[in-house]
Amino acid sequence: MAEKGNKGTGRTRTQQLTINAVLAAMAVVLGFMSIRIGNVMKISLEDFPIIFAALLFGPVDGMIVAAVGIFLYQLLSYGITATTVLWILPFVIVGGIAGLYAKRAKFNNSNKQILFIFLVCELLIWALNTGAIYADSKIYGYYYPTIITGMLLIRLVTAVGKGVVLGLISHPVLKALSKVTGNGR
Repeated sequence: MAEKGNKGTGRTRTQQLTINAVLAAMAVVLGFMSIRIGNVMKISLEDFPIIFAALLFGPVDGMIVAAVGIFLYQLLSYGITATTVLWILPFVIVGGIAGLYAKRAKFNNSNKQILFIFLVCELLIWALNTGAIYADSKIYGYYYPTIITGMLLIRLVTAVGKGVVLGLISHPVLKALSKVTGNGR
């Protein structure tokens, strides 16, 4: 039985699953290749393949890559905890939002749009992870008011910086990958 292709892209379901698996694996690896400052600050690029999947293939793929990649990272790092879903959710939401934005533009986003997407996604992850830090610290008993406020500005500046850098370098990479994956750009 022949596999059906993905809506005019020429990719089979197996090829699409393979691409998503590679991007999810990249999210796991990039999650481990991070800079940690205490319990409240982690600088990593684990969201990069998630946003890429969303920009290349749409919201469903972005959300799947996020759910699988970040779940595996959380599982390997911390096991299953009461707050595991809170740490996965920001990335799934970002995968969906970035994918919807890309789909709306028929996957032909300009440099400015891609920069905007990355900035919005980084700020959204910053805000949602701040909520996850709060909930996690309350549940596990390490909450102090300064745990949120003390690193808030530094985390915000880091998010904006990541958004700008990733947004600026992404367009040429997306353009090249689009040729390989069959998405027009």
